[in-house]
Amino acid sequence: MPRQRRNPDRSPPPTGDDEATSPPRIIGGELRRRSLEFTPAARTRPMKDRVRESLFNLLGIDVKGTVAIDLFAGTGALGFEAVSRGAVRGVLAEMHFPTADVLRRSVRALGLEDRVDVRPGDVLLWAKRLPPLPADIPWVVFVSPPWSFFSERWGELRSLIEVMMRAAPVGSTMVVEADTSFDPALLPETGSWDTREVPPAVLHFWHRT
Repeated sequence: MPRQRRNPDRSPPPTGDDEATSPPRIIGGELRRRSLEFTPAARTRPMKDRVRESLFNLLGIDVKGTVAIDLFAGTGALGFEAVSRGAVRGVLAEMHFPTADVLRRSVRALGLEDRVDVRPGDVLLWAKRLPPLPADIPWVVFVSPPWSFFSERWGELRSLIEVMMRAAPVGSTMVVEADTSFDPALLPETGSWDTREVPPAVLHFWHRT
């Protein structure tokens, strides 16, 4: 993975308080600095800007030409960022229907109707029946759920991760964002993950080679 690098042309990131109440902005790529539709709510935990920037610096060119699948989309910041940086399609799964409506507004505002698909519903049920997903090009899969899921719904979440790992085409990447209390030894295929600390988060990377 490439080393993290600074982008001197990027505006300073908002503070922690600002991030909780301000619309997220796309950091890099063709849609850089475009804002996303956002309704502040306790249930939505947008990834911190500095964590998102570090994540995409670590992914580097691996995003280009992929299908970006954001399993707990929220504001859609991860999926939209991936599309901005070269993913050919985005799939945004969101279990909260009003939030899915907000995602659709972002899709329209960014002019991405032909490239981004919003799929409302409980994504944890994908572990039982995976919906149709492109199988001919690699995926980059983002798993960034509420952190409580790593304890309260870990069985369901692990099953979802396992199913996505089995279904992912060769060349795919999966990123799991957790907090520091999560034990990465619980992840499927223990030992095949690359872990990077980006406070307050820990990012776990898996590649299908």
